[in-house]
Amino acid sequence: MKLTHTLKLAAVALVLGFSSCSQDEEAVVEKASVSKETLAKIYEMGFGTTDVQAVEGGYLVEGDILLTEAQLNAKHDHKFLRVGETEQYRTTNLVNAGTGRNITLSIDPTLPATYVTALDAAIARFNAQGLLITMSRVASGGNIYLQAAPKSAQYLASAGFPTAAGDPHNNIKIATRYIGTNPNQAWFTTILAHEIGHCIGFRHTDYMDRSYSCGGSYTNEGASTVGAIHIPGTPTTADATSWMLACIGSGQNRPFNSNDVTALNYLY
Repeated sequence: MKLTHTLKLAAVALVLGFSSCSQDEEAVVEKASVSKETLAKIYEMGFGTTDVQAVEGGYLVEGDILLTEAQLNAKHDHKFLRVGETEQYRTTNLVNAGTGRNITLSIDPTLPATYVTALDAAIARFNAQGLLITMSRVASGGNIYLQAAPKSAQYLASAGFPTAAGDPHNNIKIATRYIGTNPNQAWFTTILAHEIGHCIGFRHTDYMDRSYSCGGSYTNEGASTVGAIHIPGTPTTADATSWMLACIGSGQNRPFNSNDVTALNYLY
């Protein structure tokens, strides 16, 4: 199954076949080197160390996940975790839902109206599940803020994980020059729902072998001492349609499948 990388750009816009960008826009900036000490900390947290990028606010790992310096330097609860193949996984930190919690999302008003439409559709996917957490879009000051990524971004969208205090990650960055102004709505809705999934604590479904959804050679994202906890009730066999797979085909739509619903209901 040949898939086009979207959440992670392996070869800038060439992978996606875009031709609208100028040569200056297509130029790749030199990547800042990442120290061996930082890579060791990333690995200890249970994340892959292949193609780690130094970005604004921290380090981008596994294609679309932001880890901050504070997260890397925090004390971690090392524990044995089940290592599987394509089960659902969550991070150590989750959103504190209590008896019910509404998460607000706001989007930079300079972004295209089509982005707002896709965000509303992504929110609707979560709200349709009847979870303890609900979501709503607000004009400004949302718990999660969506904004344009830097022009040098080598990804389509990125996000981080919940805080130790139980709040969702507060930012999603979107590479507008790759997404465009009028993207396929179902595809872009899936991308935004995927990044919101990270914000509330979901890892990639195929974190043990990214080649399952991304193609190419076998790639293990990390041995996982912290940060990839198996969600009971999700399958040990391949799940080809999960919304949290690491990569997605161009134009592909991935609404929540039955295993995704099981995982969402187990956590929230």
